[in-house]
Amino acid sequence: MGNIVAIVGRPNVGKSTLFNRLTETRTAIVNDEAGTTRDRQYGKVLWGKREFSLVDTGGWVVNSDDIFEEEINKQVTIAMEEADVIMFVVDIINGVTDLDDEVAKILRRSPKPVILVANKADNFDLSYQAAEFYSLGLGDPFAVSSISGSGTGDLLDEIISKFTKEDDDFLALEDIPRFAIVGRPNAGKSSITNAFIGEERYIVTDIAGTTRDSIYSKYNKFGFDFYLVDTAGIRKKSKVNEDVEYYSVLRSIRAIENSDVCILMIDATRGIEAQDLNIYQLIQKNKKALVVCINKWDLIEDKSTKAIKEFENAIYERLAPFVDFPIIFTSALTKQRIFKVLETAVEVYKNRSRNVPTAKLNEYMLEVIERYPPPAHKGKYVKIKYVSQLKDSYVPTFIFFCNLPQWVKDPYKRFLENKIRANWDFKGTPINIFIREK
Repeated sequence: MGNIVAIVGRPNVGKSTLFNRLTETRTAIVNDEAGTTRDRQYGKVLWGKREFSLVDTGGWVVNSDDIFEEEINKQVTIAMEEADVIMFVVDIINGVTDLDDEVAKILRRSPKPVILVANKADNFDLSYQAAEFYSLGLGDPFAVSSISGSGTGDLLDEIISKFTKEDDDFLALEDIPRFAIVGRPNAGKSSITNAFIGEERYIVTDIAGTTRDSIYSKYNKFGFDFYLVDTAGIRKKSKVNEDVEYYSVLRSIRAIENSDVCILMIDATRGIEAQDLNIYQLIQKNKKALVVCINKWDLIEDKSTKAIKEFENAIYERLAPFVDFPIIFTSALTKQRIFKVLETAVEVYKNRSRNVPTAKLNEYMLEVIERYPPPAHKGKYVKIKYVSQLKDSYVPTFIFFCNLPQWVKDPYKRFLENKIRANWDFKGTPINIFIREK
């Protein structure tokens, strides 16, 4: 089970810069204006031989200090409940503020490990000012500079040391496929799980965020044998008052990381939205197989073939460049085509473990490459001589051996992937393409 680390703190302390530094990306927008981060940023961090998920808590409304305080408290509370480790980021230049004190009061009650990070220590003189943050009662502050990277190595060592062992219940699960039902709040995830199982196992309300925990339900009907992973559970209505988008991303991370195939639920009445794209990106980053399920199709008046085609094209356009995945139009309420969803998920799972014989792979691909070779670079020609598929890899992985691998760029890799998909059925599953020197 993957570990989740949440970054919390008041606005403009450098959370997004630290996120970019640790994930080695430029995903999060960085600006001097407080509250720049509106969408939750999610990334993978690899340190040594350990990997974990990092979530940047942004999205605060910039209107008043009162709203800041209320929203920060919500974020911190959710992080306490859902994350494995919490990074509390403060500004070493401005010192302790009232908002820092409020956040610290909440975090001191947390059973989860809290790491205090004094950011913006861009020189050694500033590092000495970190001692001021001992007053927050959260242990030793780590003085770091997210801009230069100073101190981040020690910080990552501390984060890794806080991780606990994998969950015993998860390890005890049978070695059978796991299908995760994911999607933004109120897309019908619990309704379709109830329809699959044939009983009202999960609470279903019109309140987004009713569902709470990831629950494994074994499905062994009609010759199938797998686990359904619903980001589901029981939640009292009175407690559904947090930021549901942030909550849904955290819960989706766990469900996606612990699955083999993801069934992405999209509300037909609202179409594909920003939150759907965020969850789709989680699926892609974790290299999971995908089935897109358009729920609430019974509420759509125009069900003509043309309308379906337009809906499909709109989804493929938003989720490009990966478009080789099945789309199924369903209704959890009327149980329309819900069995087709499970059949398709099983097919996609089988595609993920498909192996192409080396002889057939070379016979087809080398002929394609001869007709459409990689572009020449500075008068040098790339010659791909051999291709093979790795056995027992997590996702289908193909290695192309050539004389100048550094000149084979991403567009040509996508071309090779598309040719493989055109000749063999890898629908719904991601493919890895690697270029190596012969």
